[in-house]
Amino acid sequence: MDTKILLENGTNELEVLEFKLDGNAYGINVAKIKEIINYQEVTPVPNAHPSIEGIFMPRDTMITAIDLKNCLQRGVSEPGGLFIVTNFNKLDIAFHVDSVVGIHRVSWREIIKPGSTVSTSEDGVSTGIIKFDDRLIIILDFEKIVTDINPETGLKIADIEELGERHRIDVPILIAEDSPLLNKLIVESLHKAGYVNLIHTENGQQAYDVIQECKKEGTLKEHVQCIITDIEMPLMDGHRLTKLVKSDDETKDIPIIIFSSLVNEDMMRKGEALGANAQLSKPEIGNLVRVVDSLVL
Repeated sequence: MDTKILLENGTNELEVLEFKLDGNAYGINVAKIKEIINYQEVTPVPNAHPSIEGIFMPRDTMITAIDLKNCLQRGVSEPGGLFIVTNFNKLDIAFHVDSVVGIHRVSWREIIKPGSTVSTSEDGVSTGIIKFDDRLIIILDFEKIVTDINPETGLKIADIEELGERHRIDVPILIAEDSPLLNKLIVESLHKAGYVNLIHTENGQQAYDVIQECKKEGTLKEHVQCIITDIEMPLMDGHRLTKLVKSDDETKDIPIIIFSSLVNEDMMRKGEALGANAQLSKPEIGNLVRVVDSLVL
C-alpha cells in the first residue's frame, strides 16, 4: 500500500486501518500492510499451530495465513472475507479478517494505552485503543501474536551468547520501547552484553522528558550517550523523537538507533532523512549490540 504518511517526517502521526472481526473493530498500522486481497484457498500445513490456516502463493511469494479470530479466541474463521497481507520483522504474513472499514489518520497522542483491566503488561495483544464518537478501535500487537505462534520470530536472545565474553561498559544508554516484554528483553540483552548503565522508558515522550531534564540539570553526557528507540509508541513515536533530538544543537550528536519491526525500505528512507545513525529490525538483537559498540566505543 502506498500512503502519503510514509513520505512525511517526524509528524508523530500514523494511519490506522480499521477492520472487523465478529462485529468488533480492530486496527493495524498501515505501515505494516503490503496489500489487502480477497480470501483465497490455502494449503494446510501438517502439525502447524492451530491459528495457522495454511500457506498460499500469490505472485510466487509464499505467505503464511493466520486465522486472527482463532488468535483472539473467538472461534475459527470460515472461508471468505479478506486477507490483510503484512510485512514486519522481515516476514510476509496474511491475517484473515471479516471486512475492512477504512483508514484513519491519527496522532500517537490520541492512542490510549490499555489499562491492566484490558490486558496484563506482558500477555496482552493490544498496544492501544482509539476512541471515536460511536466506537472504540483496538490496535492489536501483531508482533506478539506472531511471536506467540512461533517464538523463533521474536528477539533472538541466543545471538548475545555468540558475542563471547564481554566486560562491563558504563556508557549510558536511553531506551524507548512501549512493549513491556520487549523492553525487558532488550534491557536483559544489553546487560548480558556488558551495558549496565541503562534508562528504559515506555515511549518517545518519556524518553524526551528524560533528555530535557538532563539538559536542564547539565547532566546530559552522564545519562544519555546513545538512544535506542522503537518506532510505534503512544504519545510520541520514535521518528518524532529522532527529529526532536537531531534538530537540537545540544543533542544532535547523540547516536540514535531505530530498533523496530517496521524497518523496511520506506521506513529506512524516512529514518535516514531524520538523521538516525542506524536502523535495525527487531529480531537482530545481536546486531543491535554490535551497532551500539560501533557508535559508542
